[in-house]
Amino acid sequence: MTTLNKLTIFLFNLFLSICLSSSWTNNTHDHDFLECLSHKIMNSNSTTQVIHIPKNSSYSTILKSFSTNLRITSNFKPSIIFTPLKESQIQATIHCSKKHDQQIRIRSGGHDYEGLSYVSESPFIVIDLRNLRSISIDTEKKTAWIQSGATLGEVYYRIAENSKKLAFVSGICPTVGVGGHFSGGGYSMMSRKFGMAVDHIIDAKLIDANGQIQDRESMGEDLFWAIRGGGGTSFGLIISWKVKLLDIPEKVTVFNVPRTLEQNGTQLVYKWQHIADKVDDNLLIRLFLRNSGSRFGGGKRSIHAFFTTMFVGGVDELLHEMQKRFPELGLMKEDCIEMSWIESVLFFANYPRGTSLDVLLNWNTTTNQIGFFKGKSDYVQRPISINGIKGMWKQLNQLVGENSFSGVELQFSPCGGKLSDISESETPFPHRDGNIFMIHYAVYWGGMEDSKRNIAWSRKLYKYMAKYVSKSPRAAYFNYRDLDLGVNNKGINTSYVKARIWGVKYFKNNFDRLVKVKTKIDPTNFFRNEQSIPPLLS
Repeated sequence: MTTLNKLTIFLFNLFLSICLSSSWTNNTHDHDFLECLSHKIMNSNSTTQVIHIPKNSSYSTILKSFSTNLRITSNFKPSIIFTPLKESQIQATIHCSKKHDQQIRIRSGGHDYEGLSYVSESPFIVIDLRNLRSISIDTEKKTAWIQSGATLGEVYYRIAENSKKLAFVSGICPTVGVGGHFSGGGYSMMSRKFGMAVDHIIDAKLIDANGQIQDRESMGEDLFWAIRGGGGTSFGLIISWKVKLLDIPEKVTVFNVPRTLEQNGTQLVYKWQHIADKVDDNLLIRLFLRNSGSRFGGGKRSIHAFFTTMFVGGVDELLHEMQKRFPELGLMKEDCIEMSWIESVLFFANYPRGTSLDVLLNWNTTTNQIGFFKGKSDYVQRPISINGIKGMWKQLNQLVGENSFSGVELQFSPCGGKLSDISESETPFPHRDGNIFMIHYAVYWGGMEDSKRNIAWSRKLYKYMAKYVSKSPRAAYFNYRDLDLGVNNKGINTSYVKARIWGVKYFKNNFDRLVKVKTKIDPTNFFRNEQSIPPLLS
């Protein structure tokens, strides 16, 4: 052994002994876990970069950046936050976690609606992928390799940096992490034109419960199928994704037209339901219903409907299609803006016109916290009646925050087009043909004291909507995670019967196939959380 290697081992063991002699933990699992790592990772220069314990200042800084949702709390904080710099360090962490019965959570962007990527009721560690965010674009082959720690904003920026004629289909929030978004589906303002993000994933690199790195060829088509919409963290830790980039014209057209109830809002919402999934595939008209206004000073609330649109083409074609399909909206040419695809990314993220693209590289969620939030979802297969819509307005007007601001937004996202052309079994994401639109329910409030009331209200609205949405199962979108739908029992032995309660709502008939894949790839249920796919236990 060289002198340099001896020094490296000495310095790492010194760091380890300081950790273990500190009062940060009395957990034997933590002690054994770190001791295991000492034999797996011996580069002292990177030790303090990748291992963060409560005694370190870096720990609290990273922990604060985890959540955009202040509602998410836990009696347990991670005993260790691990921020790997390379794949071998993840392999070492999985090996030591499995050997010493240490539960892990895997975090990329931190936008998980229920915080399952960074909180737990049991002692655990977090593998945070913030250092694995490289993006490699091949414009000639129209492909990209994207590490799971990257954000959507970074992906869009790097694509536009390399080509003005290529794009990718994913969500509108730039700070969302690729890892969770891709593995859960990936709805977009271009989904009627191109489908979901999962429909354009052509390869992936995954570390399984044995610490082995697998690509599409070695993992096999069943596992590759499962991670494209079935939630990646049930099956392993996905390091990176290879995606097929999409041809985009130089100009697209957008608009955001608001209407109040006094401006015929009820009738417009009713008509929208009849055309939203039937318009030209290049056109996606998203509808946002907001209970706007503040209770401060007795201000009166009012309901606004925002018709927010992306058309993959020019303004004249858009106006022709709107006049034919939705003349009631009264769209004018001055309502529309032609812009590049990358400019539309900023538009839908609510950045002012002319904002520098560099804002897409801001991935620090600490500056993007939204306060207290609860989200839910539904799918609608038949238009909601006029009376049903009026009843919905009554429900929205009942949300009142006496001591702090409370607000609600219902987001109607249309289906049809490319979404309906793909079979429900092609990927685990099943919400294809037969749906008019998806509903996203979002309730926001300002303080912990209002949490109980606002969560109860969101459940009341959800109950009211039951008669108007899909049934048997009442479907939901996995990327809008909702623990109200059901949770797994604690521990390794997750009940299939209990998991199926929530599982069929997200995945419908694909749930059982996901269970078979899980049983084969991770029979001991090493990768698990409150809504992870269970293995069939003997």
